[in-house]
Amino acid sequence: MRNDLHTLFAAIDQAFKTVQQAHPEAVACGKGCSDCCHAVFDVSWVEAVNLLEHFQRLTPSVREQIRGAAQESLQAWEHALASRLDPAVARIRCPLLDEHGHCLCYEARPVNCRTYGIPTVIDGKGHVCGLSGFEPGTSYPTVNLASLQRVLYDLSVQLAG
Repeated sequence: MRNDLHTLFAAIDQAFKTVQQAHPEAVACGKGCSDCCHAVFDVSWVEAVNLLEHFQRLTPSVREQIRGAAQESLQAWEHALASRLDPAVARIRCPLLDEHGHCLCYEARPVNCRTYGIPTVIDGKGHVCGLSGFEPGTSYPTVNLASLQRVLYDLSVQLAG
């Protein structure tokens, strides 16, 4: 099952690289860019377990740093809910970011993190990073998140037994 998840991640990373090579002017992602790390989204069970396993291999001081940041993110989330902010527009810093904006669990990052900087489609509607240079009305290769979510669901069921 874990091999299947890592195979899926490798395929997604390759798709990202392909789009980035074909449209380097449009993909704004780079080291230190963390726009996607402030978007609110869910993770599948299998992704959460993968993140936990990676988290447990971090040093105690880094884990404590993440726990503190998670408390701040939780407070921001509770504030967003209390003020009825649409989760699609909420901007909450991911607790896995260090003080330089680098992901502390980059190798284990979920599908949404891996696809954020290139065009995706969800329920027939296209989405792009607001910092990207993808032009409205222009056709680009897209990643279908629904099909990826189905694979993640199947892997999660398999993991749960």
